[in-house]
Amino acid sequence: MQSNKLRMAIRATAAAAVLGVAGQAGAVSFTAGDYDMAVYGYGRLNASYDIDSNQALSTRSGSYAGLAGNDNAAEGHFGADAFQSRIGIKATSPEGVMVNVEGDFRGSGGGVLRLRHAYGSYMGILAGQTWSNFTSFVGNTSTLDFDSLPGNAGLQSRSTQLRYTNGPLSFSLEQPSSSFVDDDSFVTDIEEKDAMPALTARLEDSSGGLGYSAAVLAHQVGYDDGTNDDSAFGFATFLSAKMSVTDMITIQGNVSYTDGANSYLYRSGENFGAASAYVAPNGDVETISGYGATIGTGINLGGGRSINIGYGMVEVDWDDAENDLGAAAVADQSETNSAIMANYKWSPVKNVMMGVEYQFLSRENVDGTDGDASRLLFASQYNF
Repeated sequence: MQSNKLRMAIRATAAAAVLGVAGQAGAVSFTAGDYDMAVYGYGRLNASYDIDSNQALSTRSGSYAGLAGNDNAAEGHFGADAFQSRIGIKATSPEGVMVNVEGDFRGSGGGVLRLRHAYGSYMGILAGQTWSNFTSFVGNTSTLDFDSLPGNAGLQSRSTQLRYTNGPLSFSLEQPSSSFVDDDSFVTDIEEKDAMPALTARLEDSSGGLGYSAAVLAHQVGYDDGTNDDSAFGFATFLSAKMSVTDMITIQGNVSYTDGANSYLYRSGENFGAASAYVAPNGDVETISGYGATIGTGINLGGGRSINIGYGMVEVDWDDAENDLGAAAVADQSETNSAIMANYKWSPVKNVMMGVEYQFLSRENVDGTDGDASRLLFASQYNF
């Protein structure tokens, strides 16, 4: 029983990730000519109260920007928005070609339609923009915070890509994501150069009461300013797992390691990815490494009620960059980001979810400056 339930949950999660409909309870389905159509989405209210400094982004997610050294910041901030609300459409042709387009309203800081998914798939081949293949939701703990825990597996976002899937295995060529330390002490105006796509491979499956996912990514990090140029290879890897302890309780988590690919180390920088590399005084590209992990539990109380508790952290190794560039160049870079999130979710009727969440965010910079903040979230979501 537990094995079947977990297997179905893993498959549902994977399908939702591929189709871009995570969090949807259903869809409005109909036929248009020979096409099977589905329109789906939700309206959602997010509200936050920042007990300490104001760390709210659009969708009221918690931000790490400005968290270090926030001791004298103004306290007590309320805000609410509906920017997480989304709408999508899916069309499947008689030949089995599926096209999915989806957007929400988080663009440009909130209130502007943002493209989330736009892709087609046929016979295991997918082309367009959707969840990066270097992403998994298997080990994630459910949070009300849209951006969730630092240390979640992989990019946790969407990228343009060409992907092939065969059973539990999937491979992709994707738009790469990387950045350099913003320092021009030795090389002026670093011109980043992407000379090749990011290469990814992922395995995602379940066995008995265990669901699991593992992936690797490789890409090139380089620059070329017309006079100086160099490049290096970066890589990232993660392992995710979810175990059904009983019919009511699951335990899940992720572990990640990156070297030259910190854009794929989730929430490791100012708010999302940290710098992947820096240019040393001799003009060479030097990679920066990091690691992260999460652990959490989900408790199904029955009657549409659940409790979820999760902890996540990431740490970036700035020692070499500090030695080569000097302490001032990296002093305000985030060295450690962490979060504890605990929530209560309730579904009073089908297609409706309400919840409250407590968060404790913490950040420490390379120079030792640190800070933390407590937050309260409320969400109400109506699916169709």
